[in-house]
Amino acid sequence: MHGKHGMWGVPWEQLAKGVGGSQGWGHGGPPPWVAGLFGGPQPGGPRGPKVRRGDVRAAILDVLSVEPMNGYQIINQIAQRTGGAWKPSPGSVYPTIQQLEDEGLVEGTSPNGRRENRLTQAGRTYVEEHPDELAATWRPFDDAADQNDTTPGLKPAVGQVMGAVWQVATSGSPQQQAQAAEILSDTRRRLYGLLADGDPES
Repeated sequence: MHGKHGMWGVPWEQLAKGVGGSQGWGHGGPPPWVAGLFGGPQPGGPRGPKVRRGDVRAAILDVLSVEPMNGYQIINQIAQRTGGAWKPSPGSVYPTIQQLEDEGLVEGTSPNGRRENRLTQAGRTYVEEHPDELAATWRPFDDAADQNDTTPGLKPAVGQVMGAVWQVATSGSPQQQAQAAEILSDTRRRLYGLLADGDPES
């Protein structure tokens, strides 16, 4: 493999648009087909748990407690956190961000000319004092995922790896992409070798 190709011999630029399709997944995380590898929700599939009033507000506060993000990144982070079951619309996210700014919990900044939203000190205090409220936002999605997940240890690892692949595909230099391709190729060989060795407990 060489620097022009990513996973399965697919060019990095196509990988950044989503394997097997022309639509990209943006800059918020891995493509939606990753969830499908483990039975995750797909476009047109069954809907996830019903979103309650106030969930968008709590979700925004929770994801911003990790790092500053713009509105688009917030939407995609929420989608990732729920395994694709919930991707709030811009029409619900952006007004809620404005509301949080009015409350003094979030502030907008523009480092390097790019607008980001971050928690104020009051916002961080709110997050620290309301852990149950924030956790309740994700619990229905976590419970639904646990009920359907037959690979509880493998799925999170795959998601984390794909997140790293996405970062290299969209932000890495040609040399870094070439090195990543070699790492993925070696990993693929080792995984097949694992199956070839059989189950030591069987």
